[in-house]
Amino acid sequence: MTPKIARFLAEARPASPCLVVDVDRVEENYRRLQRALPQARIYYAVKANPAAPILARLVGLDSAFDAASFEEISACLAAGARPEAISFGNTIKKARAIAAAHEAGVDLFAFDSLEELEKIARFAPGARVYCRIRVENKGSDWPLSRKFGAEVEVARELMWRAADLGLVPYGLSFHVGSQQRDAAAYEAAIGKVGMLFTDLTESGLELKMLNLGGGFPIPYAEDVPDIDHFAGAIMRALREHFGNAMPDLIVEPGRFIVGDAGVVQSEVVLVSRRDPESPLRWVYLDIGRFGGLAETEGEAIRYRITTPHDGGATGPVAIAGPTCDGADILYEKTPYRLPLALASGDRVELLGTGAYVSTYASQGFNGFAPLTEHYI
Repeated sequence: MTPKIARFLAEARPASPCLVVDVDRVEENYRRLQRALPQARIYYAVKANPAAPILARLVGLDSAFDAASFEEISACLAAGARPEAISFGNTIKKARAIAAAHEAGVDLFAFDSLEELEKIARFAPGARVYCRIRVENKGSDWPLSRKFGAEVEVARELMWRAADLGLVPYGLSFHVGSQQRDAAAYEAAIGKVGMLFTDLTESGLELKMLNLGGGFPIPYAEDVPDIDHFAGAIMRALREHFGNAMPDLIVEPGRFIVGDAGVVQSEVVLVSRRDPESPLRWVYLDIGRFGGLAETEGEAIRYRITTPHDGGATGPVAIAGPTCDGADILYEKTPYRLPLALASGDRVELLGTGAYVSTYASQGFNGFAPLTEHYI
């Protein structure tokens, strides 16, 4: 939690549950990544948090943007982004969204299938395209490899097909999975995609860009390696596989830029010991999986939690949300321990919640209002 957020919570005492984001920290994180990977153009992954104050700050920093929908493209344009600084990075797009983006001036589109490529050729003729390659996501807390990406041999054919369709085969991309803890995943992906890039280039297809995706981790319940560790591994792999013929580089961070800039404050609704023979207490918060904490599915993302009683005696807990849905359990297997003094009405903070929480929140499941957001 930044001092700015701590002051806001103490002085404003906003109703809970609420998300508070320090936009200055967003800028700090952007500049940190820029220093670590100065060779790469940063395309902020808008889906992580599309709030207007964040987009406006990043536009002021000359960031580019990775958009997943035409609605996100519109938000970027409204914030002052230039259309040539926006990539339509979703490989699954409606035809009318492609056409609308192209009409708005967006000229860079992702794909990973022939059907998507043909849609782009029809509704965004002459656009630059890049093919997403399927790579290993081992080491990530939130894998992305099952739904997206073409195998190398398929991608080779698709890139040639792009040229036949009158598109500009601009480059290749990959994603090693969100909250990726192992820098070796980037090295392996660069090696795999780099061979295809070189093969296509030497065969006469003049590719220019390599998109390294996102996935850079932030500390939640456990610490993670620093961004410089990942940047070093990435640059070593790029030098090994590309030498002096380095392509234009893109990175698409989302979580890294906004994750630790946000804090959710929540109220404890109930603390109960459901089994008198067990020391385990159930702690129910006024925010759960349907209120924005969807990344706790499978207990994948494990947030740090602070309470007013930190420093006192603790005991094991399961943590759940407030809804009448049996799936609304945040942590049951992960060994969380919270103070024994914790009681109904206490305010707690979930740290590192600046990414994905606001956009995952339901619009009124069980009648609960969507998460209130404050950008300071």
